[in-house]
Amino acid sequence: MGEDTDTRKINHSFLRDHSYVTEADIISTVEFNHTGELLATGDKGGRVVIFQREPESKNAPHSQGEYDVYSTFQSHEPEFDYLKSLEIEEKINKIKWLPQQNAAHSLLSTNDKTIKLWKITERDKRPEGYNLKDEEGKLKDLSTVTSLQVPVLKPMDLMVEVSPRRVFANGHTYHINSISVNSDCETYMSADDLRINLWHLAITDRSFNIVDIKPANMEDLTEVITASEFHPHHCNLFVYSSSKGSLRLCDMRAAALCDKHSKLFEEPEDPSNRSFFSEIISSVSDVKFSHSGRYMLTRDYLTVKVWDLNMEARPIETYQVHDYLRSKLCSLYENDCIFDKFECAWNGSDSVIMTGAYNNFFRMFDRNTKRDVTLEASRESSKPRAVLKPRRVCVGGKRRRDDISVDSLDFTKKILHTAWHPAENIIAIAATNNLYIFQDKVNSDMHRGRGRTAFAGGCLKPGKKGFTATNHRKPTRLSALKFTSFIPGFNRAQSFPRH
Repeated sequence: MGEDTDTRKINHSFLRDHSYVTEADIISTVEFNHTGELLATGDKGGRVVIFQREPESKNAPHSQGEYDVYSTFQSHEPEFDYLKSLEIEEKINKIKWLPQQNAAHSLLSTNDKTIKLWKITERDKRPEGYNLKDEEGKLKDLSTVTSLQVPVLKPMDLMVEVSPRRVFANGHTYHINSISVNSDCETYMSADDLRINLWHLAITDRSFNIVDIKPANMEDLTEVITASEFHPHHCNLFVYSSSKGSLRLCDMRAAALCDKHSKLFEEPEDPSNRSFFSEIISSVSDVKFSHSGRYMLTRDYLTVKVWDLNMEARPIETYQVHDYLRSKLCSLYENDCIFDKFECAWNGSDSVIMTGAYNNFFRMFDRNTKRDVTLEASRESSKPRAVLKPRRVCVGGKRRRDDISVDSLDFTKKILHTAWHPAENIIAIAATNNLYIFQDKVNSDMHRGRGRTAFAGGCLKPGKKGFTATNHRKPTRLSALKFTSFIPGFNRAQSFPRH
């Protein structure tokens, strides 16, 4: 036993010191809850890690906004479908928070086949003084009970409990790619490659099929569903995207089966840009409604687009994410990178959009000023007080000092999953098995009446009792973001105590 323990310690040290990444530790989804106080991540090993925003304290008035480990649990385990001889991975494809109804929090997590509803609660008191139970919880001999007493609640160390409430299984033949909670807070939908199902949160044994694009003959299949989402305000509306680059807005009031869409959003293809890769790079990998519900944000391989619900013919805005890769599509096809699915996100006011790219770059686009910036999430830039400098990819010609050549990009480092705080300028970036958090914070000069704005935050560092935070100040411009929090990759055997 002692030798096994020592071996595990050596392995942990190897993982930390050599940045060795196992497949199970790669982050596969990131999601803020509706208040932004909690941040959940899922990985390819089926684990969910929840981070909580630390409250501002008198001793450290600038520590608000730092996120620390709140709870971690195993959501899914690997399974095997013996009827189809199919292995079902434990990878968490999506996490969605439910609106908070009471003191407890709830979230949905899904792998390829099974969706689970989890309840997260806190307990800081325990009952003592039972009449029929002893301190260990065992029943007493009734003959020894000579008097009655009123049980009391006594304080205890805070304990976060995560319990499974529902398991929604056997609803999909193909792999689930997205889930979305309805604004009625009673239903949600799940989508796979060919079908979309509507579920009631209280009913697990049946769902209603609302979209089915499977042809009678699979040889006639021309497109698949890539993503779907409910409208943030109208519970009858939802949108789903396809591998052909189109968006279909559906109204559940029109028919029970929404095979006939209400609106089709599709940009006509420019014949001059037609190539072998046109259909692949036009596939929509993510779609998000704006907070106002007026616009939709979509991401394909090379661009991110903003659509107005009132204009179907073309997007109202198109932003080039990494157009310099257009000449390298052949090599990207050979190494399968062309099939990477990048996500996109709105800020709280729908004025800025964000999406990921290669080389651990992520892009931000200001819709009002039409300015954009490329930033990098890396360990080199995650030092205290380090400013995230804008990066520039050089295609040819004159090259500045800090420019990086397009031929030097590392395509194994990619930002696929991003999330934006629903109300504040706090963003979460998942880079392989690392989570980076950047935030906007009012500087202490504001409290002194000077009125300056700056970024503040801390770097989470692994310690014997979990993670400790160190504080440092940040600048305010999106084009000069400073590092806020770095949460290093977790190996499978580590535990995360709440402190």
